[in-house]
Amino acid sequence: MTKHDLRGLTRRQLLTRSLSAGALAVVGTGFIAAPDAAWAVEVTAITPEQMATLLQMARDIYPHDQVADKFYAVAVKGYDAEDRKEFVAAGIAELDAAAKAQGHAAYASIGWEEDRVKVLQAIETGTFFQTVRSGLVTGLYNQKEIWPIFGYQGESFSQGGYIERGFNDIDWL
Repeated sequence: MTKHDLRGLTRRQLLTRSLSAGALAVVGTGFIAAPDAAWAVEVTAITPEQMATLLQMARDIYPHDQVADKFYAVAVKGYDAEDRKEFVAAGIAELDAAAKAQGHAAYASIGWEEDRVKVLQAIETGTFFQTVRSGLVTGLYNQKEIWPIFGYQGESFSQGGYIERGFNDIDWL
């Protein structure tokens, strides 16, 4: 299958391609929005393009088709701070340089997840990647609204512990 052939695309490939092809709109100055306007994220210190790149990076590091972009936006919103502005700019410059080294214009312009993952692998030992990756662990997975997607019922100590609460009832493993 060529990159321009849409037959045989998986749902993940189709969603990934549409995301990088402009599904997130940089609207005016100061925020990006989903195409259905169901959510938007305002930025004050970094640019909307940098936020869109962070969001794409977050989705590529921890890909979950069933988790909406708005949860990834919440997870990376902390990088929109004056004291992190230079760190984000330098990190995205590093990310874009790695993309250019692999023949792409910029990381955010890469239409295929597989190609973006190769770029991420090129910088995965660096401070920027490791900081974003480790921040996503809590920034993404501590959002109670997505716990049901993964079958996590929350803490159970206050309810007698997992053994008494069906620790073995996950049906998706």
